[in-house]
Amino acid sequence: MIGHTKLRCIYWCLVSAAIVAATSAFAADPTNGRRLAERWCQACHVVTPTQVRATIDQAPPFATIAKTPDFDAAKIALFLLNPHPKMPDMGLSRSDAADLAAYIAALK
Repeated sequence: MIGHTKLRCIYWCLVSAAIVAATSAFAADPTNGRRLAERWCQACHVVTPTQVRATIDQAPPFATIAKTPDFDAAKIALFLLNPHPKMPDMGLSRSDAADLAAYIAALK
């Protein structure tokens, strides 16, 4: 019979393995995020290092957003899922919002 401590260790190893597998399967894709940024965001934001300027100068460049001290990709993704008056409702999926946030994070 397996001891209680050993059983607990096995349990936590399995849980940890499941979390790592799930995280890897659903990892955000910054390449898709860049594609989305170029499609939806570049009119108002400078979204790439090579973009000279946005049409509207009221929105911060993505690199500036990425470099803010309290930057958190998860918070940015959540922000993108909620329509805001100054931003169009892009109808992003959770995956697309995570991809876009991962792209912004990559500009740090």
